[in-house]
Amino acid sequence: MKKRILITGAAGYVGSLLGRRLAQDFHVAGADIRGRDDVPFPIHLLDVRDAALQRLMEAEEITHVVHLASVLEASGDRERDYDIDVNGTRNVMLCAVRAGVSHVTLASSGAAYGYHADNPAWIDEQDALRGNPEFAYSDHKRLVEEMLAEFRHEYPQLAQLVFRPGTIIGAQTRNLITALFARRRLLAIQGSDSPFVFIWDEDVIRAMEHGIRESIAGIYNMAGDGALTIYQIAEVLGKPVLTLPPSVLRAALWLGKKSGLGRYGPEQINFLRYRPVLSNRRLKEEFGYQPEKTSAQAFAYYVEHARARGDL
Repeated sequence: MKKRILITGAAGYVGSLLGRRLAQDFHVAGADIRGRDDVPFPIHLLDVRDAALQRLMEAEEITHVVHLASVLEASGDRERDYDIDVNGTRNVMLCAVRAGVSHVTLASSGAAYGYHADNPAWIDEQDALRGNPEFAYSDHKRLVEEMLAEFRHEYPQLAQLVFRPGTIIGAQTRNLITALFARRRLLAIQGSDSPFVFIWDEDVIRAMEHGIRESIAGIYNMAGDGALTIYQIAEVLGKPVLTLPPSVLRAALWLGKKSGLGRYGPEQINFLRYRPVLSNRRLKEEFGYQPEKTSAQAFAYYVEHARARGDL
């Protein structure tokens, strides 16, 4: 069967990169709430909550869906964000089932495991998905994965490939995470190394491409080998670290949010303190993909390019 692929969130960072790669060998169509004319495939202006997705899948005779559309940065409207993340994913899955799609690739996140003090040192795919109710992105990813488990039970004919990436980083990355690295000094919390696992964006694309070409099903963490503590990141950047006791940082976040000077409240402290550290053993041994860059190499690659364009 010749693969025909629909990518949601096709105008985004990962979606556009993946679409360009796949369009070299397959029929690719995109769906997004915004268009762009610099990609070699059509992007249909559609919300992931729109039932018209089914008609698009049928018209394009789609065999494989890649669902990437997600709210990466909280809008301040939790109900809206939930509707897009959770109900939007449900709509994509139902449309895929009704349109006779055979395979769907979904981008979850390591955030689905949650930011907890008792997280394992290295988190495996079999570890519990606990999310964090106070952190919308993490909570929604957990809820989506619970829903996906229900779909696997009710609709086994639709194969699922679920990736849980760590921090995706590459030559052109600009997001909330990289904004932390652009500050004059990095923030650390006393008693925590705040480790990061990075995955090079090219490794993300290549792993997804491998999974789609082979129609692989399963759930896999996505991370380069190793991890970097906030202090190691600071050393690479050549920047000082401000280390604060948790109580001081919590109070500062509360005051900043209350006064309107800061956008993040004290609930964000665990995001900085207990980042999940993802094991990539199954990605390498079971899925069959060896990331080209380690966490340290991916970060160094980002730093080199960010400095060249003046971001750091």
